Amino acid sequence: MLIQPTGEKERVISIDVMRGFALLGIFVVNMLFFHSPYIYVNPYTWYHIPGDYETYKWIDIFVQGSVYPLFSMLFGYGLAMQFMKSEEKGTSFSRLAVRRLSVLLLIGCVHAFLIWSGDILITYAIAGFVLLLMMRLRPFWLLLISALLYLIPNGFLNGLLFIVGKFDPDSLILYTGIQEIEASVLAYSQGSWGDIFWQRLDDWWYMSANGAMFLMLLFTIVPFLLLGAAAAKLKLIERAKKLKVYWIITIIIALTAGTAIKWIPYLQEANIFTMTVQDTFGGPLQAIAYAGIIALVCTIPFMQKLLSPVAKAGRMSMTLYLMQSVIATTIFYSYGFGLYGKIDIGAGTWLAVGIYVLQVVFAELWFMKFKQGPVEALWRRLTYRNN
Repeated sequence: MLIQPTGEKERVISIDVMRGFALLGIFVVNMLFFHSPYIYVNPYTWYHIPGDYETYKWIDIFVQGSVYPLFSMLFGYGLAMQFMKSEEKGTSFSRLAVRRLSVLLLIGCVHAFLIWSGDILITYAIAGFVLLLMMRLRPFWLLLISALLYLIPNGFLNGLLFIVGKFDPDSLILYTGIQEIEASVLAYSQGSWGDIFWQRLDDWWYMSANGAMFLMLLFTIVPFLLLGAAAAKLKLIERAKKLKVYWIITIIIALTAGTAIKWIPYLQEANIFTMTVQDTFGGPLQAIAYAGIIALVCTIPFMQKLLSPVAKAGRMSMTLYLMQSVIATTIFYSYGFGLYGKIDIGAGTWLAVGIYVLQVVFAELWFMKFKQGPVEALWRRLTYRNN
């Protein structure tokens, strides 16, 4: 007997709702990259128009650095659910999981190098391979390794930045790359497909910290996947109603602490240290709080029905994630409408929300006839092709 994909009756609606909301948050943040050379600016000084600055501030505090940890934890949660399902049925998990992650890696490469440089699928696929090596560990060990792998190197890095800032404050200044901005605007708004390809490659290399992506994977994304896997083994989301007190306490502590940390660059000098602290510690705490809020909300039957469209979007999250990239690059790149660098943050944010609403409608209509999103169906077919 072979492990099969999760059936509709086996799905946990709160997990799909979390994915759906995370998908909106990811698009709102990604829109900053889609319509402007965001990766090359100091966002705390670049936006001079009050409306732009305020919009960016609220995205930065409540969304940026908070939704990708949530999505990462959910990825680990889902992988662990599949592992436990295979264990119950006495089927082989590793071989199919490796194939599944390999297909995800291939899709991510196509996305990163032919559509948009800000791809996250490559990262998830590689981090997923690391998780597979530890999947059989008990929840305690998964939590411990996750904490050590995240807190020790990130704590050391932030401590080092703090010390450096005391002796040489200028070394922590966030700079804006004028030449990089000009090259991006020229390539994306006016360039040929070849110009866009090479600019996309430069952007991907820059966002992967000039090749240091694997260190980032090991010390950030992998711990989130481990945390998600531990939560899955403890069934923290499925047992949300029974664990109501636990979740309420967790939400209060994580949301209060996380939001306070996310405010730091706006209460003190915004520099590399305060920005790093903000994303390293504030974002994940908010992600845990958001997960808890949605888990508790989804214990209410009426809210499950109300949020069903968002859950359907979450069920086809890969399709919608890739669709967002295709739509946005068509709007902003020269082979489409060439609006790159020509709209403000407010317009970009509302555009993201509008497109997401249309995607929710699309998902609702799609699942009237089909059981999986189109990319999810392709992913499944490539994974199970020889079985």
